[in-house]
Amino acid sequence: MFSKDKRAVLILLFLAGVINYLDRSALSIAAPYIKDDLTLTATQMGIIFSSFSVGYAIFNFLGGVASDKFGAKMTLLVAMIVWSLFSGAIALAVGFVSLIIIRILFGMGEGPLSATINKMVNNWFPADQRATAVGLTNSGTPLGGAIAGPIVGFIAISYGWRVSFVIIMLIGLIWAFFWWKFAKEKPTAKAKEKEIKEVKEIAATTVRKVPLTFYLKRRTILFTAFAFFAYNYVLFFFLTWFPSYLIDARGLSVEDMSIITVIPWIVGFIGLAAGGFVSDLFFKKFAGKGVLFARKAVLVPCLFVSAVCIGFAGLVTTTVGAVSLVALSVFFLYLTGAIYWAVVQDVVDQSNVGSVGGFMHFLANTAGIIGPTLTGYLIDTTGTYTAAFLLAGGLAVFASIAVIFFVKPIMKKATVA
Repeated sequence: MFSKDKRAVLILLFLAGVINYLDRSALSIAAPYIKDDLTLTATQMGIIFSSFSVGYAIFNFLGGVASDKFGAKMTLLVAMIVWSLFSGAIALAVGFVSLIIIRILFGMGEGPLSATINKMVNNWFPADQRATAVGLTNSGTPLGGAIAGPIVGFIAISYGWRVSFVIIMLIGLIWAFFWWKFAKEKPTAKAKEKEIKEVKEIAATTVRKVPLTFYLKRRTILFTAFAFFAYNYVLFFFLTWFPSYLIDARGLSVEDMSIITVIPWIVGFIGLAAGGFVSDLFFKKFAGKGVLFARKAVLVPCLFVSAVCIGFAGLVTTTVGAVSLVALSVFFLYLTGAIYWAVVQDVVDQSNVGSVGGFMHFLANTAGIIGPTLTGYLIDTTGTYTAAFLLAGGLAVFASIAVIFFVKPIMKKATVA
């Protein structure tokens, strides 16, 4: 399906995603130890979880702009080095304030990842392969989350939680070396099929450059970002608080929690890898129904089912039921994971793909600022996790409905030189 050069790009980007979520998930796995060691409350832990997204959301957009201006290869290289160093710096934290500062800087480093992946995919793959490529590359992220539990849990139990952050820092720096050595910004010779497709697309849509501001005001971009916000709200709830939920509400040990958290991540890996393929299959099958019909046909029902599952997970009374529903929610959630980026690929010209994707990702990741802190507050005030589960589900239901009415093809009549 993909040439040798394309497979190499896919593998390196896939591994970047694995490392990204290994690093990002490490704090939630080690949270019970960190909370006790540094004497933190649930609300304080929620603020620490959210602090990551302050830097992350801002650099989603700035990283996308940088990938358009300086190239995706260089942007991702710098990002990996920065986030790896500040992942390791968590081992130096001495309290609440220092953890917040380090997590903000860590988030700034991770911010450019998704926009640079999207830009690299746009550089290397034709339109009818892009959702598949985005899905495969991003499927590394849940796999990173899956291995974080056993790896960080084992190291934290055996050698202390600080050592785990130093080890995952070294993994990121090793990847950066291989990326610098072997990755290319674009293929040396564009694939003929891609050239033909993109020349036709450009000729059909605009003869002059479309300004970035044109896209930032379009409902399609804004409501795709809103759906992505709901996606991230559910994801950050799972990413940051689910391990603590298993210990606090279900009474599991750190050892058992580390293993059980693997289950939703593995099914999420399957969902994300399959989601792009399904979306591109629909793209080819329903080409006559418009460019966004296929994307919405996957996004709307899958996000809705994910919402229902996460909501009911907060109401069941057994650990098996809760874990099963969360796993199903993550699976259907990740089926939509490539589609937000595919929408940008479908409606935005190549010179703005990185910037618009970064802007959408910035808006979406404000969920990571709001969600974990709000969850910590709800836990402290209600004494349970039920309200947090229901809020996450309700938000995603609303977003899935909004996509039906507001995500439509963009008419580029207002182009300027």
